[in-house]
Amino acid sequence: MNNSSICPRFEKAIGILSKRWTGLIIYQLLEGQQRFCTIESTIGISGKVLSDRLKDMEKEGLVKREVYPETPVRIEYSLTNKGLSLKPIMDEIEKWSQEWFPMQGEEQTTAAN
Repeated sequence: MNNSSICPRFEKAIGILSKRWTGLIIYQLLEGQQRFCTIESTIGISGKVLSDRLKDMEKEGLVKREVYPETPVRIEYSLTNKGLSLKPIMDEIEKWSQEWFPMQGEEQTTAAN
């Protein structure tokens, strides 16, 4: 495929979504608003990388960071409407993965041909 035929918007979207951990963070936040430590422990990502990804995603308008002025300060992250609009895509990826990547001990139900 010739690079000049790739839509620049598609290329930008794939660039954002293909960063390591981004898809899993989006998938996790589809469950609703969460604290940093919950995302970190659920996904098994380092705090530094998670912080970097959340900043990138916030800059792109996918994630919203909400600070609650409590003691200690509570910070929670959630998807914006832009981020939530990825739900159908994430659902399809989940469905595709269940069909084509069986868990250890399971047989693949669909022929790979």
